[in-house]
Amino acid sequence: MSFHKGDMVMHWTHGIGQIVNLEERALAGSKSIYYVVEIGDMTVWVPADSNVVNRLRPPTPKPQFEQLLAILSMPSEPLPEDRVERKTHLLALLQDGRPESLCKVIRVLSAYHKLLGKPMNDNDQMILKQSRKSLLGEWGFVLSLTPAQAEHELHRLLTPGLHETEKATAA
Repeated sequence: MSFHKGDMVMHWTHGIGQIVNLEERALAGSKSIYYVVEIGDMTVWVPADSNVVNRLRPPTPKPQFEQLLAILSMPSEPLPEDRVERKTHLLALLQDGRPESLCKVIRVLSAYHKLLGKPMNDNDQMILKQSRKSLLGEWGFVLSLTPAQAEHELHRLLTPGLHETEKATAA
């Protein structure tokens, strides 16, 4: 996959950003081309090699993005109770960098901790925070929403029964 200066991209761990340059850099005596990607107040260098498809992708087209948001309202599958097993499972889900995976992780973690009724451990908090940040960034970009609007919609979709209540109120 080939990207160009000015392209908006989704980084597999850091979220939405823009390619601001292509640079040749020497690392361990070998020269390679890197995409220079600005993500918020951070700059990352992503190798422009055959593995770039696992690191960067174009933002999801609007019609597909709107469809995948339904994942957030679906029933959640159970998560392992052991924190190490749960972390391994969640990180494996996120490895493909797809927005569907972000939605699934956000849904299962939110439901898991609501069901248990106890605070999240540090690993779960970190995974949920990073997943939400990535999804909300892409959501805002793709659907032209403010961060507050995307956050509100995420909360609405994750809260069972809330969207039915809002529909009844609007009718």
